[in-house]
Amino acid sequence: MPTTHLLYLHGFRSSPQSAKARLTAARIARDHPEVVWWCPQLPPSPRAAMEGVMQGIASWPRDRMGVIGSSLGGFYATGVAIETGCRAVLLNPAVDPARDLARHIGEQTVWHDPSQHFYFEPRYVDELRALERGPLPHPERVLAIVAKGDEVLDWREMVGRYPGSAIELIEGGDHAISDFDQRLGRVLDFLGLDRPGR
Repeated sequence: MPTTHLLYLHGFRSSPQSAKARLTAARIARDHPEVVWWCPQLPPSPRAAMEGVMQGIASWPRDRMGVIGSSLGGFYATGVAIETGCRAVLLNPAVDPARDLARHIGEQTVWHDPSQHFYFEPRYVDELRALERGPLPHPERVLAIVAKGDEVLDWREMVGRYPGSAIELIEGGDHAISDFDQRLGRVLDFLGLDRPGR
């Protein structure tokens, strides 16, 4: 069944202005204007981020929705997939963000607009820990795109987190998946949005 509602969750210090989010939004608008698209600006608090996301998708049809998550957004998207049973595409997903982001406590800037600042509080690490989940009940509904050349996250950890899921392993590559424009077709295929001419 094709996806009728699509959620995109950006990563740490990122925003809906990320290259991947904008590419996906443009493709959906061009080829699938009937699809409900939502790419919210996530607050720094992980608990507030997940509460806002789950409230925002509360009325979405579980069997016809999908989620794409990048980096920290991939961690959140994993939680969404576990909660809803929906299909998910994870782009270099964070596996243990509580551990990894503990060293980033303090003032941060947004990648796409350094004039925007936020403070990453110590309690946010605890909130991330509280959001950790076990194995996926439906691993076959998940596609993880993982770059071996990711300079931020360990590709072995990412692959190991999703046994039974489809894995697209990129030889080389980077954390941003800079060639995402060439991979977007595969992402949309997985979500049932496989219109010819994409």
